[in-house]
Amino acid sequence: MMKPLTKPFPRHWLRLSTTISRLNQSLLQSKHPNPTFNDSSSSSRSDLIATRMVNLCKDWKNKSCEQRRLFSETISEPYPKPTEPNLSSSNSSVPIDAGSSIRKPISLWPGMYHSPVTNALWEARSRMFEKPGDKPVDSVSQSELGTKTPSESRTTILYKFSSDFILREQYRNPWNEIRMGKLLEDLDALAGTISYKHCCSEDGSTMPILLVTASVDRMVMKKPILVDTDLNITGAVTWVGRSSMEIQVEVTQSTQDAADASENIALVANFTFVARDAKTGKSSPLKQILPETEKEKLLWEEAEQRNKIRKHKKAENRMTFANENKDRLNALLAEGQVFSDLPALADRDSILIRDTYHENSLMCQPQQRNIHGRIFGGFLMRKAFELAFTNAYAFAGSAPRFVEVDHVDFVKPVDVGNFLRFKSCVLYTELEDPSRPMINVEVVAHVMRPELRTSQVSTQIQTCKN
Repeated sequence: MMKPLTKPFPRHWLRLSTTISRLNQSLLQSKHPNPTFNDSSSSSRSDLIATRMVNLCKDWKNKSCEQRRLFSETISEPYPKPTEPNLSSSNSSVPIDAGSSIRKPISLWPGMYHSPVTNALWEARSRMFEKPGDKPVDSVSQSELGTKTPSESRTTILYKFSSDFILREQYRNPWNEIRMGKLLEDLDALAGTISYKHCCSEDGSTMPILLVTASVDRMVMKKPILVDTDLNITGAVTWVGRSSMEIQVEVTQSTQDAADASENIALVANFTFVARDAKTGKSSPLKQILPETEKEKLLWEEAEQRNKIRKHKKAENRMTFANENKDRLNALLAEGQVFSDLPALADRDSILIRDTYHENSLMCQPQQRNIHGRIFGGFLMRKAFELAFTNAYAFAGSAPRFVEVDHVDFVKPVDVGNFLRFKSCVLYTELEDPSRPMINVEVVAHVMRPELRTSQVSTQIQTCKN
């Protein structure tokens, strides 16, 4: 007969109960060789046993605390606690160790999204606190908020891949290369931390605002990133409008054959964040940026131009094409019509877009939320990028290499409990260089609401691989 399943007691409970049982037996044998339980001796024996039990509990607790202290010291010796920068101060010279959070057993945000870098960044961001003002956030003028320089928001993450085996293994893909999806995830987390750092006062306080990722402009891979060489990610605010800001993030990796510092840059990305009042959801003003160096002024001008282009496209609500692109599009549409109406006569070197579709779905869980309670944007970027990678892999028949991200648009926020559906397709291919054929993949994320029979676009990303 099978024994009924019972919940096991913790090991220290069993050890304590065994010790008390032995103590009870030894007391009885010492005071009464042939014990007889009578009323006269039961009270004194119970008092003695109770006293010994209290002393035993104290001794066990002290010994357990001592063992835990020694164990903690033993574990912490190989991994000394890194010096963490204070994000509220203007000193940004100390980089954040990407692997520091791996060596901490307890997270500051249980249940929220965790990765080595997001843990380290959000722990640094926890030093900031909201300080309500005397009037609503959206009614505060920018002149009242003051200005900040790009250097005051500059933040660096250091990946010690050459010496930190645990960290390196979390970023290695099956081809012994860097996992670009996880790197994109870290770029978004860093950009979010920089945005809060720009809004932070000297005492570490910020207005009660929400800073969310609105879009990511063209992200170009300039050279391959090695997974066994130390990596640096540095970012700073380069441009600020009334309620939006642009943050440029650079990924650098030093190599022996690099002639100057510019050759160490592996990737550059521009993130746009918007500020919203935490209570009303209306746009909130931001501190203005004050460029100091010639490079910072040039970055500000480039960001200003990109912002004008974004506004122009939004006002037209359509994409503009050059004449040669229009002709190419019309030719592709004509060829697609042949596939539909005369499939036997279609070009065998072509394929319909609908035949390249790949998709996956997921339920947004509480463990994927950020510190604001919504689904972490970097997590969405990683899921979209990895789906684009698998689509290009299936289309080309070999592992593709990431070249660039044309743009990422966060149309609507994604909440915990949403039913999210990612749809991916190959938009077009480029064969100008036969040695490097290019595959352009688009991924669109839809928030599905079966109860309401609705589907809305939340995120859109276009990538290019070869």
